[in-house]
Amino acid sequence: MPEEVQVEGEQQDAATVAAEAEAEDAELEKQEKLAFPVAAVVRLMRRNLDKEKIIKKEVKIAMNKWLERLCTKVAREMNKFPYVTMSISEFKEGIRIYEDMDGFEKDKQRILAHLTAIKRDIEKLERDLGKIEDVF
Repeated sequence: MPEEVQVEGEQQDAATVAAEAEAEDAELEKQEKLAFPVAAVVRLMRRNLDKEKIIKKEVKIAMNKWLERLCTKVAREMNKFPYVTMSISEFKEGIRIYEDMDGFEKDKQRILAHLTAIKRDIEKLERDLGKIEDVF
């Protein structure tokens, strides 16, 4: 049984809605001269969004353009190597800065937790030495 979707006062099945969305995405690609197929970008986005989320046209365009800029930056980084053939090691070096960002965030959280522990230790030492009087 096809799933029905309410669209602007009309009942439509999910297949019709999906077909209309694909046609809109294809038209969007032609108009904007985007680097990647809109449908592929939207499909990737939908995998990580809640089902009820609606992606506006400007978001589809912005995501596509951002991915193009990211791809360009990685390619330029890879181009710094003197080799004619790009292998996976050059690719990994090209994306290293973006992959390292996850590590930086983990390090940041670890450092903040450590600083919080140091603050608690300092407060305890101040109380023990009588600098701060406990309020009862």
